[in-house]
Order: sequence, then structure tokens, then C-alpha cells
Amino acid sequence: MTSAIVMRTTGGPDVLQWEPIEVAEPQAHEVLLRHTAVGVNYHDAYVRSGLYKTLALPGIPGIEAAGVVVAAGRDVRDFKPGDRVAYVTRQYGAYSERRAIAADLLVPLPDGVSDITAASSLLKGLTAQMLVQRVYAVQEGDWVLVHAAAGGVGTLLCQWARHLGANVIGTVGSAEKVPLALAAGCHSVVRYRDEDFVARVREITGNAGVQVAYDAVGKDTFFGSMECLAPFGHLANYGQASGAVPAFEVSMLFPKSNSLSRPSVFQHVRTPALLRDAARRYFAACQEGALDIPESQELPLRDAAGAHAMLEDRSRLRSLVLRVDGN
Repeated sequence: MTSAIVMRTTGGPDVLQWEPIEVAEPQAHEVLLRHTAVGVNYHDAYVRSGLYKTLALPGIPGIEAAGVVVAAGRDVRDFKPGDRVAYVTRQYGAYSERRAIAADLLVPLPDGVSDITAASSLLKGLTAQMLVQRVYAVQEGDWVLVHAAAGGVGTLLCQWARHLGANVIGTVGSAEKVPLALAAGCHSVVRYRDEDFVARVREITGNAGVQVAYDAVGKDTFFGSMECLAPFGHLANYGQASGAVPAFEVSMLFPKSNSLSRPSVFQHVRTPALLRDAARRYFAACQEGALDIPESQELPLRDAAGAHAMLEDRSRLRSLVLRVDGN
């Protein structure tokens, strides 16, 4: 027996209940994993609230965690007991002390990356790696626009683009987030609720526009982001925090020969080889000093409800991690 956070219905944070569960022995292709740290993401909150109806109930939420291999199935060749690993999965089940999980979903953790760092940032790091190295390969001298520049993915994008020699323009929603965006590497920060970010981008770039705009906000910023693009510029819409982008004519891309993508990180890491290569690149950027992962706020796993309440309080400025002790 072990324990986990179980959802039996959707609703507010109080539907996240601490309960005993049984964990099956790992199958031939699986490992038994003892979790040490579990990431808390907005995806988890959408599942809990019922906005995303992707977890069969009763079920254990959570898509991101780090831990130690306890046992390995007979067909597992890449991992052995004692190995430190992390994962991101759409199969859920991370809000638990222990679980059996397919070995193909795991990435090895290098010595210089802590379990807390991995659990709090792997999904964000894989997303950032996809955006700056694959969706649009940022080059020295590029102008780059990053919306939500003080957010989890946004700070990584700003740091990585700056490290690659780009000129980074970030947008934030409040005054207290300006220093965070500047610390993450932005050359200029625009408060998009108080300023016309399109006009400011034109001013900052001398009307040249940006080579790439990374937009996780969606409906409220999408068409403005398109206006900010330079000729042959690319718009990567990787989130919809303000709502879905309305339908539009593809011919809007024609005047400046612009391009558009709606990338999915899970397609980016759809095979074990792709997953481990992307993770290796992300962890290398951390170890080389290109990325500085901010300290997370830790809560015990059994207090997942409290973590969700904090997640939905927009004043929070740090990532949240559920610490797993003594399992």
C-alpha cells in the first residue's frame, strides 16, 4: 500500500483527497518508481476543474514528476534500481508516492540537476527547447517577442534567446512582473495591459518587426503578435491562456510572407529518442549556465489542494512543487 491524491469528481481544490492506494508490480516494459517531487501545472487545474475531461474518474491527476527507480521489469534495459529519473506524461498518475510507469516515458537525470528542479521545470524546459531550437531556431541578432515573459515558459524562452544572442522584447501583465522579465534577459519589457504592445514593438525595433513571436496568451494577443512580425517572421502560438484564437483567413499571412505554427510538446517528444534528446539539450543548457531555474515553492504531496489554491492565485510568482517525503 501507498498513498496518492485521488479525484472522485471535478470541482475546486477540495476535490483533491489524500487516500491509500495499491500499486501493481511493474510489467515487463515498466519500472516501479518512488516519487521524490511532483510538478504542479495549470493543466492539472484544468483537469481538476473539469475544463479538461481527460482523466477517467476516480483517478490520480498529475503529468510531471521526478523520482528513483525501485524495480525494473524484465524487458527494461535503459534503467535499473537506484537511477534518478523524471518524466512528463499525458497518462496522469503523478500525484502519488509510488507508481508503475513505462520506461519509455523516462529521462535520466544528470547529477547537476536536482529532483525539485526537474519536477518543477521539465515540461516547461522541453517546451522552451522545442520553441527556440526546432519551431524557430533563434539566431544571433534576431528580434524575439515573448508574451508572458515572467511566466514559467516565458522566463526560459527569454533566457535562452538572450543566450543565443537575440534581442528580446517581453510582455507582462503587471508592474511587479517587470523586474522578473528583465532578470530573465529581456532587453525591453512592455506592460501589455497599459500599453499598445504592437506600437511599442514597432518603436523598439525601428519598425523592422520581430523574426519570431512566442505567444501563449492566445485570443487577446494573437493578431497583435502577427502585426509585430517582420517579413518572413514566424508566430508560434503555443498556448491559449486568454481563450481560443478565432478563425481567420490564412491570406492574412501573405503580405509579409509570414508563417504560423501551433506546436505541441508531446508531438515534439513523441518517441523515446526524441524525448531523451530534447531533455538532454534542456539539462545541458541548465548545466552550462544558459538557464537559471528559479527556486520553487515546495508543499507536501498531501497538500495538493493547497497548492492548487495557490496556483490559481495570480499573485504567485514561483513555480509550485509537491514534495514526497518518507515513502
